Amino acid sequence: MPSKRSTAKSSAAHPLLGKRAPEFNLSDANGNKFRLKDLLGHGTLVLYFYPKDMTTGCTKEACDFRDSFKPLEKLNAQVAGVSPDSPESHQKFAAKYDLQFHLLSDPDKAAAKSYGVYQKKSLYGREFMGIVRTTFLIDDRGTVRKVFPKVRVEGHVPAVMAAIEELSNS
Repeated sequence: MPSKRSTAKSSAAHPLLGKRAPEFNLSDANGNKFRLKDLLGHGTLVLYFYPKDMTTGCTKEACDFRDSFKPLEKLNAQVAGVSPDSPESHQKFAAKYDLQFHLLSDPDKAAAKSYGVYQKKSLYGREFMGIVRTTFLIDDRGTVRKVFPKVRVEGHVPAVMAAIEELSNS
């Protein structure tokens, strides 16, 4: 069952909802450059930002997207993950977990900042800046159609798939 946080209607408050998604120029695990426009035109783009390769929550999220790769393709959707990790780190992560989608490297956090997901976080009473796990659904024209802020991994991918179905029926 999708968690309340992953399906929350709080995306209505996100400043990018209904607007053009910010452009980016990032390298994938193989060092190939990708811009947002390179990923558009193939159905809904599921662009998810995550903190770090090989960590528990990020691995679970990536594997959930991997395990739903075929159903997502049937929904005419593609997935791309973005984190500050290097292309080399992404390459190891993708190989270890057989990830079939693009992992994009944002080492200077420029894309994360433009999408508003590089924010102040708190852990064990310590404050620091970091990536807040967030997923954006972007249509073929580059418009942000749905935002899942502060994602809880459990149940997130089914919630994303339900939102894609809802968007395709509207």
